[in-house]
Amino acid sequence: MDQPTSEAQGAAVTEADIHLIQKILPHRYPFLLVDRVRQIEGTTRAQGLKNVTVNEPHFQGHFPDAPIMPGVTIIEAMAQTAGVMIGASLGMTAGNLLIYFMAIDNAKFRRKVVPGDQLLMDVTTLRGKPGGKVWRFAGRATVDGELAAEAEFTAMVDLGAAG
Repeated sequence: MDQPTSEAQGAAVTEADIHLIQKILPHRYPFLLVDRVRQIEGTTRAQGLKNVTVNEPHFQGHFPDAPIMPGVTIIEAMAQTAGVMIGASLGMTAGNLLIYFMAIDNAKFRRKVVPGDQLLMDVTTLRGKPGGKVWRFAGRATVDGELAAEAEFTAMVDLGAAG
């Protein structure tokens, strides 16, 4: 595992801007799907933010005349928010934190997400602990306070890749 950064050694990390996100996650354009993570409460809870823009490549084909953010990318954005929460809380900022989906359950889509929307992803840890490999999360994505999607997902943290 990475050596804890100064953020982990000092005050708790309570938010992550795009620079810290890119230190934690290996994802890059066009698959980096979170712009900011705020309200990080250790490994318990966090809120991610995604500004949805028409420039994103999936809108070229989904759908050209009526662009809608694919549901799978909304779930991926929630998962990336969870990854940033874990990485920031555990001081893993070397960019080699790998987290893999194991299961996605109870996924429901309630509202279209379109260019111009600001997607807020609230993620809560249901199971998992520092040093553990398997984590389970509940995620809810909203736009303007209206539920867009929700899901529970299980992921494996590859600690071997992280240092």
